[in-house]
Amino acid sequence: MTPRRLSQAISEGDGISVIVAVDGPEAARGADEAGAEAVLVHSGQEGKLSAIRGVTDLPILFFFDGQHAVDLDGVDACLVDVLDDDRGWLDHLRLELGDRFELAPRICNEQHLEFVLDALDPEILVLGVPPKDEAALEGVLDLLPDVPAGKLAIADAGARTREEVVELERAGVDGVIVGAANVADLVGAAPPEV
Repeated sequence: MTPRRLSQAISEGDGISVIVAVDGPEAARGADEAGAEAVLVHSGQEGKLSAIRGVTDLPILFFFDGQHAVDLDGVDACLVDVLDDDRGWLDHLRLELGDRFELAPRICNEQHLEFVLDALDPEILVLGVPPKDEAALEGVLDLLPDVPAGKLAIADAGARTREEVVELERAGVDGVIVGAANVADLVGAAPPEV
């Protein structure tokens, strides 16, 4: 049975959940203290997973890029890019990750969304666009209405201000991935009125 720590953390409580991209244990501790609901560790940082798990009980979302599952000790969920209708990649994910991790596929257009819903039917969807795209926030907001009810939507749009986080929350996004800087400002003291 797949653990559901990430989806539980995102669906519980009021307001939008902030997921902080971290590069090591100090950043993870800071994110935890600032009120994050989860941390994101990028591919290439597998060697730091144990140290990160040692300083926080927050769910760890790992950006999976073909690593072996045995190298992902302490990870709760894997963010995976789905850029085309590649059933071979999905078969690889199923074989490598099995039911050990919650999957959070990142999609960037309606076609990828339809494919992922049909092929995986995940509980969590990461709505993302190329990070240097100036219209990243609008791209996420355009995809959001196509996310079926009952699915959790996480925005990966490079949100940097509290206003952007509030806009995503008001639109119905469940979580947002942010950088480690100014996490407390992005989390905010209280959820905004919607």
